[in-house]
Amino acid sequence: MKRKINLLPFILFALFIFLLNWYVLSGLLNLSSSVLTTPIFSVFILAAIGSLFFAIRRMNAHGMDWFFKISSHLLLTLFAAEVILSLFLLAGDIPRIFTGTARNIYWVELSFLMSLLTVLLFVYGMIFGKYNYKVIHHILYFDDLPEKFDGFKLAQISDVHAGSFNNPSAVQRGINLINQQNVDLFVFTGDLVNNKAEEIKPWISYFSQIKAPYGQFSVLGNHDYGDYIKWENENEKSKNLSQLKAYHQDLGFKLLLDTHVEIKKDDQKIILAGVENWGIGFGERGDLKKSLNGTLSTDFKILLSHDPSHWEEQAKLFSNKIQLTLSGHTHGMQFGLEAFGIKWSPVKYRYAHWAGIKIENGRVLNINRGFGFLGFSGRIGIWPEITVIELKKNA
Repeated sequence: MKRKINLLPFILFALFIFLLNWYVLSGLLNLSSSVLTTPIFSVFILAAIGSLFFAIRRMNAHGMDWFFKISSHLLLTLFAAEVILSLFLLAGDIPRIFTGTARNIYWVELSFLMSLLTVLLFVYGMIFGKYNYKVIHHILYFDDLPEKFDGFKLAQISDVHAGSFNNPSAVQRGINLINQQNVDLFVFTGDLVNNKAEEIKPWISYFSQIKAPYGQFSVLGNHDYGDYIKWENENEKSKNLSQLKAYHQDLGFKLLLDTHVEIKKDDQKIILAGVENWGIGFGERGDLKKSLNGTLSTDFKILLSHDPSHWEEQAKLFSNKIQLTLSGHTHGMQFGLEAFGIKWSPVKYRYAHWAGIKIENGRVLNINRGFGFLGFSGRIGIWPEITVIELKKNA
């Protein structure tokens, strides 16, 4: 029995696209009275949509190749520009409902200027923004931090997605920036690749340069398990995961898969634990209890867990107190605004807290915005992040 497909969302989306382009065309006609304006605009829009549909059809044979990326990014940029244009046009049209006057041509020109700026912003994000690495510093105070670890510093990156990289010199600049922080400990919180282990192979010589006196540690993310592509059989999928784990070793990263290590300074220690990916809707593999087996409630613990929903559902409530959890996963959706006191990204509608520090129940979560990028080959307003955290003991 075939599963019924609900066509209503597709119909509503198609209607929205039609109305959006009709409204944009109405503004374009204010600027140009040429009889060719409508057919040229229509052909351009249909060509952009058609190229994406063609790219989707050939994905089974070619994957997300250059043609798919160009088509999808062209359509995404065009869609964003049209939305901005329409919002500005609407702001000028609403007063006309009450005044009955014609459109102000200067306001129409401003609307098109803002649309053009949107296009330029997307172009910047796709060329420069995705490698615009930022170091974000946090100083965190704890009552129960061992005295010997007062001032201990760690660096965190997440979501490398090596299969998306296309600029070796830019990636090297990011690696150099990590090493320049001179931290005591380095951690990576998952999603080394998009789908296949082989994606990290060209970049091993880069990421293996990362060194810290107390070691480099890592966990897996949801993309690392190969769940999002079709494999010939389960054995091939399993071999891919085994190879990825071996590549972590080649990078000099010690994988923490539902286990922990002790980081010692003289006669004192902290616990560094890591779990397999656990995330609502993204596979609940990790075993938090197992990862902390043998630790004491009085131990100071840092947990590496890729998906922040794990902290919300388990870690912040766990009876064996975990003082600090480090996550990634959200990317900040690679799009948003963090300036002038504003912190916004569309990802907030999926994750209420999607980047930076959150403190609850005496426990701290940090969500890294990601080192790489996925899907949209760019970043706008949410820049790739290297987190540096300094641990301090409350006096």
